[in-house]
Amino acid sequence: MRPTPALLAHAEAALAELLGFSRPADQALSAYFRGHRDLGQQDRAFVAETVFAVLRRKRSLEAAVGSAAPHALAIAALIRVFGLSGRALEDNDAALAARVKSAHSGSFPEAVQADLPDWLWQRLSAEYSSAEAMAIARGLLNPAPLDLRVNLAKLSREEALARLDLEAAPTPHSPAGIRLKGKPQINRHALFLDGSLEVQDEGSQLLAYLLAPRRGEMVADFCAGAGGKTLALSMLMHGAGRIYAMDVSEKRLRELAPRAARAGISNVHPIVLSGESDIRAKRLAGKLDRVLVDAPCSGFGTLRRNPDLKWRHGEGAVTELAAKQSRILNAASKLLKPGGRLVYATCSILSEENEAVADRFAAEHPEFKALSCTELLAAQRIALETGERLRLWPHLHGTDGFFAAAFGRR
Repeated sequence: MRPTPALLAHAEAALAELLGFSRPADQALSAYFRGHRDLGQQDRAFVAETVFAVLRRKRSLEAAVGSAAPHALAIAALIRVFGLSGRALEDNDAALAARVKSAHSGSFPEAVQADLPDWLWQRLSAEYSSAEAMAIARGLLNPAPLDLRVNLAKLSREEALARLDLEAAPTPHSPAGIRLKGKPQINRHALFLDGSLEVQDEGSQLLAYLLAPRRGEMVADFCAGAGGKTLALSMLMHGAGRIYAMDVSEKRLRELAPRAARAGISNVHPIVLSGESDIRAKRLAGKLDRVLVDAPCSGFGTLRRNPDLKWRHGEGAVTELAAKQSRILNAASKLLKPGGRLVYATCSILSEENEAVADRFAAEHPEFKALSCTELLAAQRIALETGERLRLWPHLHGTDGFFAAAFGRR
C-alpha cells in the first residue's frame, strides 16, 4: 500500500474533522465523504481505516510521533498499525517515519499503552488486575467483525450459510449468528433485502435468548432504539404475541418499521415515550410477561466500532448515566406481572453502570429475585459459563463488551 499525497491529504483532512469530537465519528466521516464524492470505494476504505485506527490508538500514536497533529497521527497509524514502510512515504515525511519506528511502546505509561484516557484506565485497573485491565483494553483496540443474525422464522442458519455465498462461519454462542470474514456490503445481498438476515453483534443476540420470550406473550423492549433486539425477540416468539418497542427517540423508532416489514413481522407496536414515567407505559403496569432494559450507557463495550466514545465521554457523564439507568430500570420493572422476567443490560465495561445498578435494584426491590444468566442460557441450549450475571468481552468471547443481570418477579 503506497498512499498518494492526495489520498493522504484526504485522510488528514477527515481526521482533523473527527478529532474535534463535535459529533459521532461515523456521522462526521459520512459527512466528509458526502462532500468529496470523487473518492472511489477503495479510497474511502483507505481514509476510513486510517482515521479509525488513529481514534483507536490516539494516545500511543501521539506518544510515538511526539505530536497530536492529524498529518503526524495518520503517518504513525500507517506505520505502527498497518506496517507501512517508511520508504513508501514522501521524502519530507522520512524524519517523521524514523521517529515513529524508534518509539518503544513498553516505555509508555500504562494508560497510554492501553490507549485510554487516564480516568478510564484508572477505573478499569481499580476493578481488575493490571494484566486483566490491559487485556480488556487491548481487546477493544481491533476492528470488530461483521456479525449477522439469521431470521430463523424464515430459514435455518445452515440454509443461510449455504445461500450467502460469502466467506462466513457460525458464531460460537448464538444459535442464530453468522460471522463474516471482511466487511462485504451485506445490505445489498438478497438475503438481507428479503429480511432473512440482520446485522447484529453476537452479544446483542444473546440478550434476546436471555429474555427468552415465548409465543403469545406480552413483551416490552423498553429502550428499543432502532429495534435490533426487538426483531430478535419477535423471531423467538415466532411472530405470535405482542412486543412493545419503547424509546424516547421518535427518530430511532422510525427506523424499526421498514426493518420489521422486511422481516415479515407484524406483532411489534412502537411507543414513543416522553420519559421513564410516560403514561402509556404506566397503563401496562403489571401486565407484561417479559421486559428487556438495554439501557442507555457509555457504550465503552463497543469501542472496537465506536472508538471516539472514549474521547467524547468524560468521567462525569458515567455518574449521570448510572443515575439515569437506575431510574429507567425502576420504571420498567413496574410493567411486569408476577412470574415475569426482567433483564437489565448495557454495552458498558464499567461496574458503575453494571453491577452497581443491578445491586441497587436488587436491594430496593425485594419483590424481585436474581436469576442465573448461565442457567437461563443453558435452558436455551447455549453453553456459556459467565456466572449469575452475563459478562461478555471482545478478548474472551469475540463479541462487543456486554453486561446483563436477570430478575424474576416473585
